[in-house]
Amino acid sequence: MTILVTGATGRVGRHVVQQLVERGADVRVLVRDPAKADFPAKVEVAQGDLLDIDALRAAFAGVKTLFLLNAVAADEFTQALIALNVARESGVERVVYLSVIHADRFVNVPHFAVKYGAERMIQQMGFSATILRPTYFIDNDLTIKDVITTHGVYPMPIGGKGLAMVDARDIAEIAAIELLRRDQAPAKPQVDIINVVGPQTLTGSDVAAIWSDVLGRPVAYGGDDPTGFEQNLATFMPKWMAYEMRLMAERFVGDGMIPEAGDTERLTRMLGRPLHAYRDFAAAVAATA
Repeated sequence: MTILVTGATGRVGRHVVQQLVERGADVRVLVRDPAKADFPAKVEVAQGDLLDIDALRAAFAGVKTLFLLNAVAADEFTQALIALNVARESGVERVVYLSVIHADRFVNVPHFAVKYGAERMIQQMGFSATILRPTYFIDNDLTIKDVITTHGVYPMPIGGKGLAMVDARDIAEIAAIELLRRDQAPAKPQVDIINVVGPQTLTGSDVAAIWSDVLGRPVAYGGDDPTGFEQNLATFMPKWMAYEMRLMAERFVGDGMIPEAGDTERLTRMLGRPLHAYRDFAAAVAATA
């Protein structure tokens, strides 16, 4: 049967679609703007969003398995709850949900709390589900590459505990593997939670040292104070969102994003290859700087 992918034009979703197509799956995507749906010809495109009930019902027709990705938004929780309710009403049995690591602990950060709420709903509604809990995305740092390469500062306040930063391609491939496993299972597998992490846990100083090495010139870590980070974000995004990102950075500094024992090994077994490393990302950016 058809697998429906939401968030299909984003950093993770587009890779999920590609991975599924390469594995021979029948894929439908739900997108707001079909003009942006640059997918292989065999991918079916449904127009709508997660608050458009009629569009959701049409998109879910004939779907057994769902990849649910909710972007950070003021109404993110409503989107998740509506999508899950309509999915169950439409006969969808199996879900892979993109959550976030430590969703059950960092509950003062709104989008972490939202994702934990959606996790609980998935479990209580009886879906056969894989909950993916990724760490900080490596390619988030594309947004600050000019600061790094031009000013010699790594400005993200990620602290000294460390983040096991993960590549979006690794998240997507794990998602595709789990979507197909659940879609093809004769029975409904029980809920599984997978921490999706990178191969190394890096501090702010570690990341600055990597950039210094690949650029061949000093790059300093900008420090743990999130004040400047929030102020900068507030110049191009809503202030509530900039404040939420500050709250997240405070948890980076205070707690880190630390894998549990066996997380990296589990992912490596699933992928059959090593995880992408931050250094490879930085080197690729440096080569074009």
